[in-house]
Amino acid sequence: MCWFIWCTQMWGVNMTLRTYKVAALLLLSVHLLHASALPAASSYEFNAYRMQQYNLHQDKHGCRGAIVVAEARSAADTILTRRCVIMKPSDFTTERYQEAKKQNAAAVLILLPQNISSVPEDIVQGFMVAESQVLEEETLMPVYVAPEDDQLLCMYEEVSQAAATKSASVLVRVLRSIVTATAFQILVSNNYPIKPITDTTIITLEGVLPGTGEDPPTIVITAHYDTFGLAPWLAYGADSNGSGVTILLKLVRLFHHLYSDPRSQAPYHLLFSLTGGGKYNFLGTKHWLEENMDHAESSLLHDNVAFVICLDSLGTGDELFLHVSRPPKPGTSQYSFIHQLEQIISARFPWVRFGTVHKKINLQESNVAWEHERYGMKRIPGFTLSHIENPKSELRGSILDTMAQVDIRKLKRNTVIVAESLARFMYNLSDKGSAKDMQVFKGSLDIQDSHLSALMTMMTSVPRAVQLLDREPGHLLLISSLEQEFKHYLKQVHRHTFHQDRRDPEITFFDQMSQPMMMYRVKPAAFDLFLGGCIAGYLGIVYYAIQNFGNIYTKLKATMKAKYQ
Repeated sequence: MCWFIWCTQMWGVNMTLRTYKVAALLLLSVHLLHASALPAASSYEFNAYRMQQYNLHQDKHGCRGAIVVAEARSAADTILTRRCVIMKPSDFTTERYQEAKKQNAAAVLILLPQNISSVPEDIVQGFMVAESQVLEEETLMPVYVAPEDDQLLCMYEEVSQAAATKSASVLVRVLRSIVTATAFQILVSNNYPIKPITDTTIITLEGVLPGTGEDPPTIVITAHYDTFGLAPWLAYGADSNGSGVTILLKLVRLFHHLYSDPRSQAPYHLLFSLTGGGKYNFLGTKHWLEENMDHAESSLLHDNVAFVICLDSLGTGDELFLHVSRPPKPGTSQYSFIHQLEQIISARFPWVRFGTVHKKINLQESNVAWEHERYGMKRIPGFTLSHIENPKSELRGSILDTMAQVDIRKLKRNTVIVAESLARFMYNLSDKGSAKDMQVFKGSLDIQDSHLSALMTMMTSVPRAVQLLDREPGHLLLISSLEQEFKHYLKQVHRHTFHQDRRDPEITFFDQMSQPMMMYRVKPAAFDLFLGGCIAGYLGIVYYAIQNFGNIYTKLKATMKAKYQ
C-alpha cells in the first residue's frame, strides 16, 4: 500500500478520470470475488479403506502411512508433489502410481465404482495388474480406496477439469486458477500410530464322509476361503476363491446323498477341508497339516491318501489347468482320476481347453505357488484345479474380483466336471463299461444354477480377508455358517484354530484399515492473496482521495467546466 500511495503522490494532480475508473473496477472485482467464494464450512465426510499392510516372514508389503493433509489433484496433473492424487480404476496404472511416488505425492485416493460390472474388461484387467504389482512392494505414501458417490464424483470431475486447462496459456491458467478455481482439501487425521495386530488367528474346518470297507484310502478335497486385495475391507474374492469354496460345498451335498445309502457308499473316505491363510503362503494349510501329521495319531492323513484335490478359482473361463508338482505315474490313483477328468471334458465339454502344468517344489523358496505344494512337502500326492495358468496372475487377488467376474454357467460346468470325474473314479465306472457321457448326478441330484448362485451370494456377502475374519461379527457369522454346513452333511467335523507365536509371528498385519476421511471444498491460497491485493489497492485509492480531496475536486471542477464550454 505504501508503494501505491507513493506512486499516486508522484502523479499529483495529473491523476485524471482514468483513476476513478480503476477504483470502480477494483470495487466491482472485490464484490464479485467475494460473492464467488465458497462457504468455509463446506465439507463432506466419508469412509476410506487403507491399502493393506503386512509382513510375511521378513518381507514387508503395503503402505506404512495413514495421515493425509493435502490438496486433491487429478492423476493427469503435472505437479503432484505433496498432493492427494484422485484416481478412478481407469487412471490407476503402474506408470501413474510410480509417477505419484516419484513426485512425492502426499497420498493416492482411488474411487471404486458402485457397479463393477459397468467397468470395461480392459480397464478391470489393467487395474488388477497394477494392484498386484503395487502390493508386491512397500511404500510410505498412504493409499486409500473409497466407494464412489455423487460428492466424490463431483470432486473428481472438477480436479480433472482443472488439470485439462493446463493446455491453455500461462496467463489464462493463472487468472482462472486465481478467480474461479476451487480446491479440495483431503484430510485423514489420527492421533494414534499404526500398530501391529498381534492376535490374528487362522481357522480351518474339516469334515469326513466315511467310506465302506476296512481301512479304505482317503481322498482330500480342499479350498481356501480367504481373500486378498488392495484394501482388506473391499476384498470379496468371488472367483478367487469363492468359486472354489462353492464347488466344494456342492460336492459335500452331492456325495452326502450318495453316502447316505449304504448301497452307494464308495470304498473311499472323503475328507473335506476349508482352509484360511491361503492368500498368505497357505499358512492355514501348513499348520493344519502339521497338527494332523505330527500330533493327531488318528488323522486320516496318516493312512493311505489316494490324492488331494485343491479347488482354486473356477468361476469363469473356458480353460482348466491341472497344476502338479510331479507328473503322476500310470497305475496310480492320481493318474486314473486325471484320465477320468480328461474323458469327461472331451465327451461332454469339448470346447474346454484342458492342460497340465508341471512345477517342481523349490524348498529354497519361502513361498509356495499353489495349495497342493503344502501337501507335496509332506509327501502326499495332490494337484490344484484352476482356470488360471500362471500362479502369479493378478486374477488371484483383487478388490475388483466381485460377482461380476463370475459366470454361473461356467461355474456349474466346472462343478459338473469335478463331480462326475470324481464319481467315475470312485465307483470305477469306466471299467464297468459305462458310457463316457453318462451322467451320475441327474434328477434330484442335478446341479442347479440357483443353488450355486445362493452359495456364491453367501460367500461374497462380506469381505473375507484374514485380518477381518476373527474380529468382525459379520465375518465370524460366515465362518459359523460354513461350519454348520459341514455339520449338517459331514461327520467328525472339527474347527482348528491356529494362534501365531507373538514373539516370532510368520505373518503380521497392521490396524487402521478403515478411516474416516474429510473433504473440504475451499478456494486456493492464491485466491486469498489476490483478494487481499484488490482490497489493499481499493483502500489505497480511498486514502489518496481523502488526503488530496481539495486538489482532486479542483481538478475535476476545472475538467467539467472545460468540457461544457
